[in-house]
Amino acid sequence: MIRARICVTAVAVLAALAGLPGPAQADEQPYPLLPSNATADGDSLPPGWRIDEKGGKRELVWRTPDAVPMGDARVEFRAGDRLLGAPKPTRDGKTFRLALGGTPPGQLTDLQVTAGGRRLDAAADDPPGSGPGVARVPAKAPANGVDPGLPGSYRTVTGTYDLDPVRLPGFATPVEMTAEVVAPKGATGSRPLALFLHGRHGTCYKPGSEDDVTGDWPCAKGYQPIPSHLGYLRDQQLLASQGYVTVSISANGINAQDWQAEDAGAQARSTLVREHLARWADWTAHRSSAPAVVRKAAKADLSRVLLVGHSRGGEGVNRAAMDSLYPPPAAEDGHRGPVRWKIRGTVLIGPTIFGQNPVADVPSVTLLPGCDGDVSDLQGENYVDGTRGISRGTALHSAVYVVGANHNYFNSEWTPGEAVAPAADDFGTDPEDPDPVCTPGAATRLTAAQQHKAGATYIAAAARLFLAGDDRVRPLLDGSGKRAPSADPARVLTHAVGGHRGGGFLPDGGAKVTGARLCSAIDPDPAVACLDPKTPGASPHFAWWETEQETGRSAVRLKWSAPGSAARVTPARPVSLRGSQKLALRVFVPPNTTGTKFDVSVTDSSRRKVTLGSVRVDGLPGSASTSSYWAQELRIPLTAATRAGLDLKHVKSLELTPRSRSGRAWLMDAWGWAPGTPAVKAAALPRVDVGRTIVKEGDSGTRTYRIPVKISGHGSGQVRVYVLDPDTGRAEQRLVTVRPGTKAIDVPVEVKGDTVYGYDVAHDIAVKAVHNAVVGKHRGGLTVENDDPAPVFTLSPVADRVTEGETLTWRLSVDAPTAVNLWQPVRVLPVTEGAELSTHDVDPQWLADWAGDGPDPERPLSDASLWVWLNIPPGETSADFIVPTVRDQVAEPAESMRLAMTDDNAEPLPGAPVLTGTVLDTP
Repeated sequence: MIRARICVTAVAVLAALAGLPGPAQADEQPYPLLPSNATADGDSLPPGWRIDEKGGKRELVWRTPDAVPMGDARVEFRAGDRLLGAPKPTRDGKTFRLALGGTPPGQLTDLQVTAGGRRLDAAADDPPGSGPGVARVPAKAPANGVDPGLPGSYRTVTGTYDLDPVRLPGFATPVEMTAEVVAPKGATGSRPLALFLHGRHGTCYKPGSEDDVTGDWPCAKGYQPIPSHLGYLRDQQLLASQGYVTVSISANGINAQDWQAEDAGAQARSTLVREHLARWADWTAHRSSAPAVVRKAAKADLSRVLLVGHSRGGEGVNRAAMDSLYPPPAAEDGHRGPVRWKIRGTVLIGPTIFGQNPVADVPSVTLLPGCDGDVSDLQGENYVDGTRGISRGTALHSAVYVVGANHNYFNSEWTPGEAVAPAADDFGTDPEDPDPVCTPGAATRLTAAQQHKAGATYIAAAARLFLAGDDRVRPLLDGSGKRAPSADPARVLTHAVGGHRGGGFLPDGGAKVTGARLCSAIDPDPAVACLDPKTPGASPHFAWWETEQETGRSAVRLKWSAPGSAARVTPARPVSLRGSQKLALRVFVPPNTTGTKFDVSVTDSSRRKVTLGSVRVDGLPGSASTSSYWAQELRIPLTAATRAGLDLKHVKSLELTPRSRSGRAWLMDAWGWAPGTPAVKAAALPRVDVGRTIVKEGDSGTRTYRIPVKISGHGSGQVRVYVLDPDTGRAEQRLVTVRPGTKAIDVPVEVKGDTVYGYDVAHDIAVKAVHNAVVGKHRGGLTVENDDPAPVFTLSPVADRVTEGETLTWRLSVDAPTAVNLWQPVRVLPVTEGAELSTHDVDPQWLADWAGDGPDPERPLSDASLWVWLNIPPGETSADFIVPTVRDQVAEPAESMRLAMTDDNAEPLPGAPVLTGTVLDTP
């Protein structure tokens, strides 16, 4: 068996159904409910959950009456604060299955289903209300001198190309090479290229139906592909009119299969992007071989490429940027050939970042929709926060918070009234309890047209800055507080790291804090967490990761009840603000609050202190359903420090002194800021990719295997390795220095062979870049497969003919003890001859416990929908099922009940005996 901690349970577990199924269907399986007094190491599975065993593999199963729409956020199973994993969905979107390996039932407490930080299995436990104050529309910012949302002077050409599908590693079905091109017509010279990649959405729809959408590929007969790649035509038209060649590519084939991929399809999307770029490189060199629309368009300049990705497409284009600089392992990548393009920047719209792998040396703009109902935790903020300290820091990474925008409406093919397929507002709302910020019609909620217009404007701003090098649009993206009138009436706020920033005060860099608290950004403990878990609303700065908490991410939490008490941040070493014009702080306050004020002071190494001035910040519009604890950029000139002769090369500390009567605030970081956009040169860095090896446990002896990790690239850097316990999921972490060609990450796994049946066990690690490194495939491990035969179950009577008031008993047995908990369902069936035992003939408490119902009205016991799951614990060979009967004063004939072992669908197993128990009247 695997060396592991196994919790033992000795309880027989039964489950009750509201109604038993008809014919078995893979997508419409019943789900058992554990009785209120049943336990599995002390805890019961809540309604909708069960444990199945299929082909010797144990699975945790959750089923919901309403289908979960196919979206970009990853559906995840959690046990309290611990991630169990991402389950596999069935075709109908109602059943989700997760292989459990060796996780004992005792660890399955406080089960939750989440997606993007939002509960799917139950209403959130957040207290009612939208937090302090009332949501208000933020004030209109001053207009920028240049508005990138205005159409250009070029006429455009539009058309489609459809090439042979490509095969991607790990995907059984080839993926389409279909794209829509919009480009300037008649433009001279080579023009920069912008490539769009949509996110994870339904793949096929049935014309004429209001809700018939599937995740198949290719589409079944009678269904049409959902043209998600056509949803950015207005963005493409704007860019093409300004002189950019644009192409939007289809990824339905990936969306239909990415549930199989450990990285949720990030590598596959990267490969697809680079396959298209390779074709464009070919067509640039040999124009006569290009599709007709490409020949009609202006020539593309592959040395100036912008990648635009929506949702999982955002993570896909980020990975494509990484893979273009730091090649992935050949076994993981379907693309072959040299890199003949240069990615100058990325735009990430409501993106996922499951791998926590932002590319530090490629500039980025991340759009964060304030009313995102899909990736609702706004985890894309990590494309900004996660780049700090990773590499040279010259690439600008901008976050653009769009108040009142949802997830879907940036794509017109995901927008009701515009899409050819069924579409919906992803935020959703309860008419009886409307959200004060995001309900359609609220003053803070954008219409679809307003949202798409704002998105197009800021995509164009990124193109103009990253591809055309026009620094005049930078104030729209870097926290300077300027607005693009073309995006009106949307209220858009920005902050950034990188660019001309230096001398950072980073709370997670070993800083000392006085007068405030250094809080943990990711920790479930309210005593140390930056935000109490019961806080209405959330913060995108604190989006969850693979482990229960991430080491080293902190912020400074301020709380005061009177003005004048300073909070001081002292870095481990003095920082240099020399060459900076201003000090830029990223600070957030509770949503819907107004008028929070601070004095800002700095002190040099000679203890000379200067107050730079004052700043004010208002909270964003927010509710219990939004991630609106988001940092705004506040800038204050360094003029006073210069005049006072402060040594800006050696600034020892930063102080914030509240001037409001009371309040709360959080400081994410502070930087010296200067205008301009520096040239970016990517550093030569080592790359880490974690693989997966599958081995058999064997029958004897002990073998030591190592989790496969490939380190490529150049130079040396640091990563943090999280080793996940296969039983508890808890992580042990260590900081590791990595260099190409070494075994710097060496995680041995000892496997002991035996002849005792057990479950497969996964020994996993997760890796995150810390400094001077990149991480591609961040998670993998060693899966140890059980190679012993499954036990044979038999069901036999112990006491199957009793007098009323006595107990019917059957025994479930196996032919040999095992190393794991075994579960076998049995079902109470209707009798075929004579009288059937009724709900009045059994103990009422037993019936309430196991059937979840009372004895009235009286009905045959088989109508109580009893589906019984028996558990045989490790080392044992049997478990009893008992039915306590009651004695009454009514003269009646002998009554009986029938019992049979079943499959997961509650259908009797072929060839297994159906057993009958008889209860005789009292003599």
